[in-house]
Amino acid sequence: MAGAVRIEHLVTSGTFSLDGGTWDVDNNVWLIGDDDEVAVIDAAHDATAIHEAVGDRRLVAVLCTHGHNDHVNAAPALSELTGAPVLLHPDDHVLWKLAHPQRLPDGPLADGEVIEVAGMPLSVLHTPGHAPGAVCLHAPELGALFSGDTLFAGGPGATGRSYSDFSTIIGSIRDRLFVLPEETVVHTGHGETTTIGAEAPHLEEWVSRGH
Repeated sequence: MAGAVRIEHLVTSGTFSLDGGTWDVDNNVWLIGDDDEVAVIDAAHDATAIHEAVGDRRLVAVLCTHGHNDHVNAAPALSELTGAPVLLHPDDHVLWKLAHPQRLPDGPLADGEVIEVAGMPLSVLHTPGHAPGAVCLHAPELGALFSGDTLFAGGPGATGRSYSDFSTIIGSIRDRLFVLPEETVVHTGHGETTTIGAEAPHLEEWVSRGH
């Protein structure tokens, strides 16, 4: 028996660099699957640690919520270790190339696409704003959303750097995420987990303060 589909979590540490600055960051890496196969969401910083978490399971894909280097810097190495394809929304190739100028992702993530992991559907939601090709991954059967840097506990992702836009991220959150069931658990790219119901009442407050 393959066991129940479950969500696993590890935190990896490294740096995020863009627009000439570099910052120390801790990233959430999410694994979703069963005893036989699994997908990795955001291969950050430490391919060896992520590979150890995958273990002897088949890695279906390395799914990138966006192309910022702290979310994709371990993706090629993890792909080399496992043979799994790296998938990224094409609108974020401009960011991916800053981290990996010599290697392209292996395939696209398209809005509305459904990726099956251990027999469970994982739906791609294109949610631009933090990055032009940012996506969230929705696992309705688990009541879970993997939001990358689009939505955090306490607000939207940052939009103060290149290739980001505040009004765009607000529209993505309002139209794509806050229509999900309020009990949906939001597994974020950094920091604490939250729920749609905990964040949705604050949308107008974020808009009014431009954050």
